[in-house]
Amino acid sequence: MNAMDRAPDIASPQPPVLGPPLISAHDLSKVYRVGEQDLVALDHVSLEIATGDFVAIMGPSGSGKSTMMNLIGALDVPTSGQLVLDGRDIGKLSVDELADLRNRSIGFVFQQFNLLPRTSALNQVMLPLLYAHPRPADSVEMAKKRLAQVGLANRMDHTPRQLSGGQQQRVAIARALVNNPKLLLADEPTGALDSRTSDEIMLVFADLNRAGITVVVVTHEPEIALWAGRRITFRDGHIVDDVRQTPITGPVEATS
Repeated sequence: MNAMDRAPDIASPQPPVLGPPLISAHDLSKVYRVGEQDLVALDHVSLEIATGDFVAIMGPSGSGKSTMMNLIGALDVPTSGQLVLDGRDIGKLSVDELADLRNRSIGFVFQQFNLLPRTSALNQVMLPLLYAHPRPADSVEMAKKRLAQVGLANRMDHTPRQLSGGQQQRVAIARALVNNPKLLLADEPTGALDSRTSDEIMLVFADLNRAGITVVVVTHEPEIALWAGRRITFRDGHIVDDVRQTPITGPVEATS
């Protein structure tokens, strides 16, 4: 990777100071109706995620981790229990209020980069600002700042086909950051990347977290979870493990 393409070191040398809860779930359940049966995706889950934390959510398929991500991201509402995100009970919000909460407080990063094929990196990052009320007058400068923050200051005019997979994911991260969200929620963000590029992307997340952004990464890869300061594991709709750990700060060399 060209040195100019590396994300700059935006991290504080000190570990993040955790603040009050940004996410607070109490006795949370989610039940889906499938035919004539009820499918319990989450079963009376309680947890808190502090402002400034870096959390990895793990679990096998069907464990409830994706359902938890959808609730944290205000993409769905619980069947019962309470989920408070950024001071607002999502179960009491209208569809429009949920959309406003997502746009204002949450930045999303997905496994597939979801970039428009013929659109420049700069215009990709500006897209969320089109839905801001009021629309910022300095939208272009805001987008340029976020692209520079993820190491793409010299790639702003490039379309996805002119960018590597890692660069495309960094465009997606910059897009997620452009509205200055309090929470960066990433769903399998390295699933489409090789191990070296995955490390580069996780370094970006780690730097952003140390700069003060709350990061929640949903992953099935233990190596990715090592970057987080807290690991929560789901199974059968329950939390079966919730531990704090010392996060890695760089790639781990494989051993034979």
